[in-house]
Amino acid sequence: MGGRIKTWRKRWFCFDRQARRLAYYADKEETKLKGVIYFQAIEEVYYDHLRCASKSPNPRLTFCVKTYERLFYMVAPSPEAMRIWMDVIVTAADENHAP
Repeated sequence: MGGRIKTWRKRWFCFDRQARRLAYYADKEETKLKGVIYFQAIEEVYYDHLRCASKSPNPRLTFCVKTYERLFYMVAPSPEAMRIWMDVIVTAADENHAP
């Protein structure tokens, strides 16, 4: 879901372990970055069990990535994809936080 304008838009996310970030683009072929989520800025990752994401296209597959600046609502294409994305984002965030 968009940050300023609260509408749902499809985005292509790339997990970049070297740069320690999630980069996102308008689509798979796009080369211009739409934005980034740095691993060290991630506070928590959780399933949207309270259904906070208004008008989610698929509430059962919606999860949240909370950073210091913003809350990102994301929808996975399947339950398995959601579990995988949540696991790798949590692991990356944990590895990049100071002890």
